[in-house]
Amino acid sequence: MYQLLFQLLFRRMDPERAHHLAVGWIIRAARVPVLRTYLAAFLAPRHPELRTEALGLRMHGPFGLAAGFDKNAVAVDGMAMLGFDHVEIGTVTGEPQPGNPRKRLFRLTADRALINRMGFNNEGSAAVADRLAGRREVFRTTVGVNIGKTKAVPEQEAVADYVTSTERLARHADYLVVNVSSPNTPGLRDLQAVDQLRPLLTAVREAADRSVPGRRVPLLVKIAPDLADDDIDAVADLAVDLGLDGIIATNTTIARESLGLTSDPAVVAETGGLSGAPLKERSLEVLRRLYTRVGDRITLVGVGGVENAEDAWRRILAGATLVQGYSAFIYQGPCWSRAVHRGLAARLASSPYATLAEAVGADTRKPV
Repeated sequence: MYQLLFQLLFRRMDPERAHHLAVGWIIRAARVPVLRTYLAAFLAPRHPELRTEALGLRMHGPFGLAAGFDKNAVAVDGMAMLGFDHVEIGTVTGEPQPGNPRKRLFRLTADRALINRMGFNNEGSAAVADRLAGRREVFRTTVGVNIGKTKAVPEQEAVADYVTSTERLARHADYLVVNVSSPNTPGLRDLQAVDQLRPLLTAVREAADRSVPGRRVPLLVKIAPDLADDDIDAVADLAVDLGLDGIIATNTTIARESLGLTSDPAVVAETGGLSGAPLKERSLEVLRRLYTRVGDRITLVGVGGVENAEDAWRRILAGATLVQGYSAFIYQGPCWSRAVHRGLAARLASSPYATLAEAVGADTRKPV
C-alpha cells in the first residue's frame, strides 16, 4: 500500500513538501485516541526479548529514529506510535534559523538514498524546550535531543552556543547529543578535531550537570563517516577519557565517487550530506573500529544505511547497543519499524545468544 502511495504521490512531490505532509498526517493520527491505539497495536507490537538497557535507560527495544526527521519535537508521540523505541529530535541550535535556501533535499531513488543540505533549519532551543516542557506524553518513549551550532555564531563562540542549548534542553532530554558532524554548517566539522572537541564536550557536560542537578543526563557525540581512521581513534580515546556516555556513528557523508551511485548524475552532484543505503558499509566500518577501540566502556549507536533487520543485526554484532534509521523510512513507510523488530526477534531466536546484550560486539570480538 505504501509503495503505491510513494510511487503515485510522494515520488512526484518535492521531497521537503512530502516530508511536511507525512509529518502532518502522523501528528494528526497520534491525536486521535482510538486511531492511535489501533495503529500502535499494529505497528508497534512489543517483543519482550528485544528489551534494551542503554545509557542507564530502559527501552522497549534497540531501534530508534535518527535526528533530522523531527527537528522541532512536534512528532515524538507519532513516531513512538509507529514503533520507534527512541526518538532523537533535532538538530536544535541555540537560535532559530531558517536553514539553507530551497531546494535543499533530494531523493536518489535508484540508490535508496537522500542528499540534504537543510542547514539545521529549526525553531531554536528556547522554542523546542518550551514544547518539550509542555508535552503531554501519550506513548512512553526515550527522547534524545541533538544539538548543533547556530550558523551565524562564529566558530570561536561555538562552545557558548552549545552551552546555551544545553542549559535550555538538558532537563527535557533522556540523553543529549553534540552534533559536530553535519556537512551543512560551515566550519562545524572542524569541531571534531580533538583539541576543539575536548573543551566543547567538557563545557556541555558541565552545563548539563548544572541544569539538571538531580540527574546525570547521558551525553553522546555524533561523528562523520568521512573521518580518517586515526581521527576516529582519537575521538574514541577522548570519549573514554572524558567519561562520555556514547558515540553515534555516523552522520551523512560528503563522499560520492566511491559509493557506486546510479542515480541521475545531476542529482548526485548536489552538495550536501548523503544518507541511506550507499552509506551502509562505511558506517559499519566506523562502528567496528570504534568498538575495537572502546569495547563496552561506552555505548555505541549505529546509524547510516540501516534498511532492514539484517542491517540492524549486523550493527549489533559489530558493537552497537542501539541502532537508528531515517532515510529508509522515507522509502518503506509506516510498517518499517515493525518489520525491523520482527526480523531482529527472529535473528536473536536463531542465534547462539540468549539476549541482545550478549550479541553486542560478538563479531568484532572474534579473532581474525
